[in-house]
Amino acid sequence: MVGLVGTQGVYKDQYGFGIDVGGTNLVVGCFINGRMVSKKSVPTDRSDGGMHIFDQLEEIVTLIMEEENISKDDVFGLGIGVPGAVLNRFIVNRCINLGWGVVDVRDEMEKRIKIRTVVGNDGNLAALGEAHYGAGSQYSSVCMVTLGTGIGGGIVINGRVVDGAFGGAGEIGHIRVNDDEDEVCGCGLKGCAEQYASATGVMRLAKKAGIDQKYPTVKDIYDAAKSGEKDALEVVDYAGYMLGKMMASISDVIDPEGFVIGGGVSQAGEIVIEKARESFMKNVFHASRDAKMALAKLGNDAGIYGGYVLAADSDII
Repeated sequence: MVGLVGTQGVYKDQYGFGIDVGGTNLVVGCFINGRMVSKKSVPTDRSDGGMHIFDQLEEIVTLIMEEENISKDDVFGLGIGVPGAVLNRFIVNRCINLGWGVVDVRDEMEKRIKIRTVVGNDGNLAALGEAHYGAGSQYSSVCMVTLGTGIGGGIVINGRVVDGAFGGAGEIGHIRVNDDEDEVCGCGLKGCAEQYASATGVMRLAKKAGIDQKYPTVKDIYDAAKSGEKDALEVVDYAGYMLGKMMASISDVIDPEGFVIGGGVSQAGEIVIEKARESFMKNVFHASRDAKMALAKLGNDAGIYGGYVLAADSDII
């Protein structure tokens, strides 16, 4: 893996902030040399089109700096992750979960706090965090797969996150894996991977199989599958098949050295990787069969680690 920026790079011994702006909570982490020294979280104020979010962030960052006795001269930057497409590292191109339309996040923050600010998609920053400080740190190229309500993701090659021309890179949950699907995905298409392998997708499969009353949560389904319950195993097998098929498609395009699997569904453990790998091996191009798979290590902190890395990597500003 490339050397960790901010630990051995141009911002050694300086502070940086990684920020995860979610629809429910704002999480702010303060780092120095790759070590988190403070973290705070508050509920997200989405009123008035989400514009109070910037005041909240200013307040939290300022509070941490006061508590840690940090001056602005000691801070090289803020890296902010948002649940939406981001253009040119600073413009958010619509973010429904926050109430934002097209917003220049860099300008909004820098005019308040006078600290250099860069912005990225939250899934991409989670991938960046895992690639530098988590389960993907031993790989030169990583695809992060986040199995939550939907399926998010991010691609990191040679330590750099891939945004895409329009900010849409890493939307891996909408890779089509089933041409025969009749139900519509939340994106408006049909047969997307997240209709099967996300938490919502697994419960949808359970409902179609008539076992959602018997196993009312994703955890219940995976626990039953681990115990050998046939009906739960069938759901888990199918979800894993679709997940592995999606990952094979990713490998056929970017050929990553490793996949890191996170999100709520991944808490079921190795069974998620086992089922995905079986399908992956059946569907991937032969040259990519040695790709590694690992469970994420940073949990909900992956995004703030990734924000710190984004801010520290001065070459991409």
